[in-house]
Amino acid sequence: MNNSTTQPLCHDELDRLGAFLDGIGAPAMNAEALDGYFAALICGPDTVLPSEYLPQIWGDNFSFDSNNQATEILGLLMRHWNTISVELHRTLKERHVYLPVLLEGDDGIAPGNDWARGFMRGVQTRPASWRKLIESDEYGGAMIPIMLLAHEHDPDPTMRPKPVAPDKREELLEMMIAGLTQIYRYFEPDRRSVQRAPGRVPLRREGPKIGRNEPCPCGSGRKYKLCCGSSAPMMH
Repeated sequence: MNNSTTQPLCHDELDRLGAFLDGIGAPAMNAEALDGYFAALICGPDTVLPSEYLPQIWGDNFSFDSNNQATEILGLLMRHWNTISVELHRTLKERHVYLPVLLEGDDGIAPGNDWARGFMRGVQTRPASWRKLIESDEYGGAMIPIMLLAHEHDPDPTMRPKPVAPDKREELLEMMIAGLTQIYRYFEPDRRSVQRAPGRVPLRREGPKIGRNEPCPCGSGRKYKLCCGSSAPMMH
C-alpha cells in the first residue's frame, strides 16, 4: 500500500521526532525509550488507548505549540507505531525480527538501557496481564535480557544485576531482540481473542472519564472527540 501512515520513518524523520522529544526534556522519553515503550504496548495482550499512552511519552503538563506541530508529531508517532506493529506481525509467519531503535553513545556503543526501560514502562501499563509471562518457567526467559538492561543502572543497588561486560553487551542485545519475537508470539492468542470479542472491549479505566468536549489529555490542545477519542492510532 502507498498510504503515508504505513511508511516507516526515514532517518531524517526519526531524527526530527527524537529532537522534538529531547527538546521537551524530562520527563519525556527519548526516541529509543519511545521505541521500547511502543514495542511493549504492541506485544502486550491488552488494548491501550492513545489517551492513556500518549501522556506517558511527554509528561502530563506538556502541550503542543500549535495544531500544525501536533499534526506532524502525532503523524510521525502513528507511522512509527505501525512500522513496529507490521514488523512484529511478520514474525508470526516467517523468520524475522524487529530491529529496535538503539542510540549509540560517543563511544559508538548502543547500551540499550533506554529501550529496555521504555519497554518496562509499557509493561507497567498492565502489570497484571504481563505477570503470567514474567512468572512463566517455560516462557519467562524472554523477559530476562530486557529486565537486566532496564535495571543495569538502577538507583537501588539491590535491583542492579551484575555489570554487563563490554564484550557481552552485543550478545545481550541480540538475546533481547530475539526475546521480543517470543514475547509477541506468546501474547498472540490473547490479542486475537480481544479482536474477535463481540462489541466493544471493556477497558479498565485508570483515571476519571474524559468528556468528549474536554481538552485531550495528549496535550494537542484539541477537544478529546477530535483527537485521541476519534481516529488516533489504536493498539492491535
